[in-house]
Amino acid sequence: MSTKKAATKKYSSAASASVEREMKAMKQGKLKSGSGAKVTNPKQAIAIGLSEARKTGKKVPPAPAK
Repeated sequence: MSTKKAATKKYSSAASASVEREMKAMKQGKLKSGSGAKVTNPKQAIAIGLSEARKTGKKVPPAPAK
């Protein structure tokens, strides 16, 4: 017998919308990084979307500690 925890959502739907918007911008070539370079890595686009969601107060886990 296994004991499984009920899975809870890590991200809100509003945070997912933010990430989706940034992914579309990356695919169109409109997304820029902090240094001004064009973003081509999908992981970087996701990080930018999550960062913007955190700034606006959406349900997103804290950023990993450096």
